[in-house]
Amino acid sequence: MPSIPHVDIESLEHFDRIVAAGATSMDGWRVQSVDLTGRTAELLGLRPMGALFLGCLLEEKADSWIRDGGGLVFPAIPSLPFDAYRGTLYDAEELYAGLEHGYDATPDARIYAWSRQHDEKGDTSRTLAAALHDHAIGDALDDLPGNEPWVGVMGGHGVLRSDDSYRAAVLLGRTLARRKRMVVTGGGPGAMEAANLGASLSEYDDAAIARALAALARVPSFKPSVAAWAAAGLDVRREFPGDGGVSVPTWFYGHEPPNVFASAIAKYFSNAQREDVLLSRARGGIIYLPGAAGTVQEVFQAVTPNYYGDPATQIPLILVGIDHWTVKLPVWPLLQTLASDRPMARSIQLVDTIDEAAALVG
Repeated sequence: MPSIPHVDIESLEHFDRIVAAGATSMDGWRVQSVDLTGRTAELLGLRPMGALFLGCLLEEKADSWIRDGGGLVFPAIPSLPFDAYRGTLYDAEELYAGLEHGYDATPDARIYAWSRQHDEKGDTSRTLAAALHDHAIGDALDDLPGNEPWVGVMGGHGVLRSDDSYRAAVLLGRTLARRKRMVVTGGGPGAMEAANLGASLSEYDDAAIARALAALARVPSFKPSVAAWAAAGLDVRREFPGDGGVSVPTWFYGHEPPNVFASAIAKYFSNAQREDVLLSRARGGIIYLPGAAGTVQEVFQAVTPNYYGDPATQIPLILVGIDHWTVKLPVWPLLQTLASDRPMARSIQLVDTIDEAAALVG
């Protein structure tokens, strides 16, 4: 028997369009976080067998109709500062809502605080809520439009907005976006923020970049004030709107607030899942700017599938900064040893400039 293709319904408007088009059955429907309290009559006119409702608001009569008719209803989980069944990715405005009252008042800070308070061994409700949320984020990532190759830009979170290396990462992000590459980063401050900012400035000239960097340099770091840092970024984003690509941050690193320049933010609780998603989707290549432990981890996490893979599965991995990767953190000699006589040897590169790096994935 052929399977019924599923339909993701993530808004009341989408639900209304399907009903208006003459739907009679909900078989294959996956309805996420939609308030359907005013649509009981419509629901009672649809066969519920095969439907799945995740965190939706339903009147009792509609809830019983769906359950009794063979549908599944997963109720909203109470007392959470986030929607475990959300159907879309985050954006900066949502995560930083209420910033004028301080960072601690924002959803981003409150969700992180929740994760710390409930991060106890055996807390099943916390584990379940976080897992459901991260599954929903992965599903929303799959729904992103566009066919551009994804190019990852990794680097240290400690790079100041006033540094030359920050400006270099901005130019890298702009170059990649102009070459029709989707810039994807780890979503934090420093080099990651700079790459997303560069992508958002792809339609702007050098003078605009200079103005944006001058404005950001007044608040060079998220320390000591995340609120001032984020507010400065939001001001620049409003002055120079654009598509900043994708970022994949995590609440696991609560000390690293998400940058505001990515257009779509796939924020996870699980850092391991976030790392896997980030690296596995950057099929167009990954560029590593100078960084520390987190960046080194990302290098070797991406190296492993290249090491064991065949020529057809290789992803370009480009390290930027000869001195950094050979002397300060001698990652490159180990990579060369690992790559000896393997297909991986053709997928790793060490360069000294962002222009060289962009050329290798462009």
